[in-house]
Amino acid sequence: MRRVFRCGSLIFLGVLAWAGQNPRVSSEPAWAGTESCGTCHADLVRGFQLNPHWAIEVGHTRWPSWKGKVCEACHGPGAKHAESADPAAIKHPGKLAVSEADGLCLACHRGQPTQAGRLHGSHARNQVSCVACHSIHGARPHSPAPRRAADITAQCASCHAGVVAEFARPHAHRLREGAISCVDCHNPHGEFLPKDQRLAGANEPGCLRCHGDKRGPFVFEHAPVRLEGCSACHEPHGSVNPRMLTRAEVRLLCLQCHATVATRQAASPAALGGVPPAFHDLRSARFRNCTLCHQKIHGSQVSADFLR
Repeated sequence: MRRVFRCGSLIFLGVLAWAGQNPRVSSEPAWAGTESCGTCHADLVRGFQLNPHWAIEVGHTRWPSWKGKVCEACHGPGAKHAESADPAAIKHPGKLAVSEADGLCLACHRGQPTQAGRLHGSHARNQVSCVACHSIHGARPHSPAPRRAADITAQCASCHAGVVAEFARPHAHRLREGAISCVDCHNPHGEFLPKDQRLAGANEPGCLRCHGDKRGPFVFEHAPVRLEGCSACHEPHGSVNPRMLTRAEVRLLCLQCHATVATRQAASPAALGGVPPAFHDLRSARFRNCTLCHQKIHGSQVSADFLR
């Protein structure tokens, strides 16, 4: 028994001696600090001082623990990288999987109102990362995102060139003049409506934010306007037709629903809407311009036929 006790004591003393010579490695991450980062990345850090993210470096009330090590808030502990200059020893958000890179951004930005529809947004579904649009280290006064309409349009056009080209048509929203930008109608972070359309109010299309006179509610609603939205008749970006209509002539647009073709009436009379009465002879120019009489086609308070 004594021999066992002596052996155990010797082992215990040996462990204590080893521990004294080899102090236990701390489980705390090894931070380098922003000053250390600046020794190699001086230009980047200098420009970063003009960026809103720099507020974290000098002591932001929401993230006081990152004071003095703002770089590592996104790149992770940098002591090993600072010692070895090994790129593999630190996180590079631009090279991470989209979900992991976005997780770094959302650690701070998840609670913002712009992120409410993110899970439904086309960018998130198509694996478009935050850093694809945002310049995280940008030195411009309005980085990390552009603020001027022209800059926003240029940013969107880098992927959506075909859509931006539609604004060059004869009748279009004034995007090319800088009067509006893509984000006036679309939320790049995601919305609940298709194509990330912004809402003007509860379940109302974003068009009504500018075209409030078409909002209603009306005593006599025009079903396509209320159920299908503005794009049932209008091209949202630009058109070769006046008023950005989808058809060259107004009557052709109306006849998409108010058709006189007997077979279509029989197949789905409710869906086709009211059929023009017999005296509407469409061979006569007098009856080809529907809106000459039916002026309140977006809805009316007094006329079931939208006459006024």
